[in-house]
Amino acid sequence: MPTSSVSHDRLTDMQQFGTDPGSLHADTYIPKNFPKNGPLVVVLHGSTQSAEGYNRGSGWSSLADECGIALLYPEQRKTNNPLSSFNWFKSGDSRRGDGEPLSIRQMIEQVVDDHDIDPSRIFVTGMSSGGAMTSVMLATYPEVFAGGAIIAGLPYRSADNLIEAMVRMKGYGGPSDHRLNKLVREASTFDGPWPTISVWHGGSDSTVDNANADSIVRQWQQIHKVEGPPTRVEELDGFPRQIWCNAGGQEVIEEYIIEGMGHGTPIMAGGEEGLGEADKYMLEVGISSTRHIAQFWGLTE
Repeated sequence: MPTSSVSHDRLTDMQQFGTDPGSLHADTYIPKNFPKNGPLVVVLHGSTQSAEGYNRGSGWSSLADECGIALLYPEQRKTNNPLSSFNWFKSGDSRRGDGEPLSIRQMIEQVVDDHDIDPSRIFVTGMSSGGAMTSVMLATYPEVFAGGAIIAGLPYRSADNLIEAMVRMKGYGGPSDHRLNKLVREASTFDGPWPTISVWHGGSDSTVDNANADSIVRQWQQIHKVEGPPTRVEELDGFPRQIWCNAGGQEVIEEYIIEGMGHGTPIMAGGEEGLGEADKYMLEVGISSTRHIAQFWGLTE
């Protein structure tokens, strides 16, 4: 990652949060216009990335200024993973009450207490290993989140070790749809209402095959009782958006496959609505996943 200039260092080091069993670092960004009872978005960077770098590329802190959103950036330490990847495939880091998920849960509790955050408006998003860890957080702590957005990620518990993880990333094997659904249900004692799910993936991703995006959708379809084809398909900024609505008409799952895009987070840096900066894994494709995810969660109104 290029070193960030002073003007870009927007995040504040979070000194203390719980027992931190996953030995993670944490940064926050609380905009000046953050209202009492405002929302929180937890943002998980990808492999080889830092919290600062992901914030700069995705533009989340710029949107936070615009809309009054608190941000929490859990960050992996190289001592845990040499590539700075979240360990989403390790059994000690993919279960409730343990490891990295518990560290992230403790960070959230601390931020909620410190900044008067509305506990009913907490969301989580991440890319690559951060996307896979987003799947972990949504499954292990579903009562915490109103919604989650998984970018270039993998389904919860689709792999249980590094070798399986490498194979799943290439789009091979993996649990059946029934098993994927069961893994989420067994990850906690929660019984709903479940977090909404937003899935983003590059159509030409050769690092994490986009078969994983479809698997994530199927993992959550039965839970949301929206099995089968999408309720509707629309076009947004030139890309197809598939939407599944529940019996009450609420949009509970959406999926974007960005044709021609490789491995990374889709951004649109230019124009009035532009956010972020292009970088390795922060890909300028003319659609801002950050802005559209926030819209899906009702944070831009």
